[in-house]
Amino acid sequence: MTETRPLLRAIRLALDGDWEAAHAIAQADPGKDAAWVHGWLHRIEGDEANAGYWYHRAGRQPGRGDTAAEGEAIARALG
Repeated sequence: MTETRPLLRAIRLALDGDWEAAHAIAQADPGKDAAWVHGWLHRIEGDEANAGYWYHRAGRQPGRGDTAAEGEAIARALG
C-alpha cells in the first residue's frame, strides 16, 4: 500500500516550484498513486511522452489543461 503523505508532499513541492525534490519522491515509490504523480510531474516538465508512460502505469488517462489545477485535484484524490 502506498503511503500518501510523501506523495502529497511531492505535489506541494512541485506546486511551489521544486520539481527536482518532488520527482525524487515520486520516483522512489513503486505504487500506482506515485506513478500518477510522476506522470503529472513530467507534464509540468513538458515531457508528454514520459508523462504518458507514467499515466499508463498508474492506470489513468493523461492529464489535460492546467497542470496546477491537476496537481490540486490529485492531492484531493489522494488526501
